[in-house]
Amino acid sequence: MNVAVLPAGPAQLAVEVASTVRRWRATTSTARVDSQEEGGGMRRVAEAAVDPIARLRADPARALAGATAHDDPERRARIAAALAAAGLDGLVCARPRNVLLLSGYWPVVGTACTVVGPNGTIVIAPADEYALAARGWADAILSFEPASLESMETPADAIAEPLLVALRRVGARHGRVGVETGIGYEPSPYVGVHSYGLRLRALVERHADLAPTPADAALAGLAAVATSRERAAIRSACRIAAHAFAEGARRLRPGMTELEAATCFRAPLCAHIVEPDVDRADGFAFCMAGPNAARAYGAFARSTTTRLAPGDLVLVHCNSYADGYWTDITRTYCLGAPDRRQRGMYDAVFAARAAALAAVRPGASAADVDAAARGTLRERGFGGAFRHSTGHGVGFAAIDHEALPRLHPCSPDVLEVGMVFNVEPGIYLNGYGGMRHCDVVAVGQSGAEILTPFHEQVDDLVLGPAWDRRA
Repeated sequence: MNVAVLPAGPAQLAVEVASTVRRWRATTSTARVDSQEEGGGMRRVAEAAVDPIARLRADPARALAGATAHDDPERRARIAAALAAAGLDGLVCARPRNVLLLSGYWPVVGTACTVVGPNGTIVIAPADEYALAARGWADAILSFEPASLESMETPADAIAEPLLVALRRVGARHGRVGVETGIGYEPSPYVGVHSYGLRLRALVERHADLAPTPADAALAGLAAVATSRERAAIRSACRIAAHAFAEGARRLRPGMTELEAATCFRAPLCAHIVEPDVDRADGFAFCMAGPNAARAYGAFARSTTTRLAPGDLVLVHCNSYADGYWTDITRTYCLGAPDRRQRGMYDAVFAARAAALAAVRPGASAADVDAAARGTLRERGFGGAFRHSTGHGVGFAAIDHEALPRLHPCSPDVLEVGMVFNVEPGIYLNGYGGMRHCDVVAVGQSGAEILTPFHEQVDDLVLGPAWDRRA
C-alpha cells in the first residue's frame, strides 16, 4: 500500500492513502512519502518527511500537544477519560455531529468517519471535503473517494479499507471499540445526508480482533459539556443569530405573510460577515403569527401564507449554525402595543424565564430548573398552557429533546459547568395565539450565562406604532 503524507497547513498534517485500489485518488505534493506496512510498523522507502502516525507512536504525549492550529486539548482529554470509563479501546463514529465532537470537523454529506485510539485521532474524509477536515484537530486525515465511475460501489464499500488502516494506526488493533448505533436526531449539514447506520458496526466487525460496542451513552455524555473552544463557537452562532433577529424584526410589517416574515430572519443567517472566522453559517427560521402561534409547541414549526395583522403576536423560531455548532432561539413580537391579555402573557413568560435562570447552577437538578419555570407559569394561571419541557442540550444538536441536559419534570440530569442548553418557557392558547422566549444558556461557575442577550425585554419585542389599540 502506498501512502502520501501531506502537510495540510502551518501545523496540520494530512495523510492520503493512494493504494492500488482504483477508488483511492493519488495526490501530488512537495513533500511525499511512500511507505509500506511491515510488522505492524511503517518502513520509509522514499523522501524524508514526518509521518504523523509514526510521530504518535514514538511520543504520543508530545505529538498530541498543540497538534494543530485549531487544537482542543480539553476535548482530547475528555475523550480519553470517557473511553477509559467505558472500558473502550477505541471509537468509530460517522454521524456528522459525532465526527465534529471527536475531531472539530463537521462533515457535509455524511460519508466521513472519525477513528480514535490510544495513538491519536484520524479522520477519514471524502476528498472534496479535505479543506474542511483540515480545519479540525485530528492528527491525520485519510482521504477517499466515496463513489467511482469504474464500479457500482457504496460509500460503505469505499471506506472499508481506509477504516481498517485507520484502526490499526490509532492503535485499536484488538479489544472493545465503541460505535454509534445511528439512532437519534441529526441536524442537517446539507440537502441530503448519508447515513452508514448499522453498516458501520459491520465494517468494524471485519477486523477479527475487535468487538464493536454501543457507545451512544458515552457520546451523549461527551456532547453534554462543551469545551472552551466549543462554547466560543456556539457564541459565534448566537451572535450571527442576534444579527439576523435585529434585521428581521426591523422589517416586520402587518400585511406580509408568515413566509415573507420568516425570510426576513432567515436571509441574514448566511451573511456571516459579523463572524469573519466562520466558514459555514446558515440555519432555519420560521414565523407563526396570531392563532397559528398557538401550535408552536409541536414537533415542528411551519410558516404559512397567513398574513400578519396589527395586534398579532408574531412568534419567530430560529435554529442557526456556525461550523456545525447550533442554536435554538425564539422571540415573540407584538405588532403594536400589547393589550392586557398579551401583557399578562409577557409578564408570565419573563417571570418563568427569570425563575429558571435563577435555578441554573453547577450541581442543580435539571428537573428543578423545569419546576421553577413551570411553577411560575402555574402561579400566573398558565400552567396548562405550557405544553413542553423547559429545555434540552444545544450546540452539537439543534432540536433534540434527548440531548443532555434535559430540563424535564422527570429528568435525572444534573447540571455541570460547561453545559449548554436552551431555556424556553412558553404559553400556547388554542384559537388565540402563542408566546415563547427561548434563550441559549451555558452553566458557569456562578450560575447561568445567557448566550443570547438580545430582545430580552418586553419593550424590545413591541414593534411599530400602537395602531390605536387599548391596553
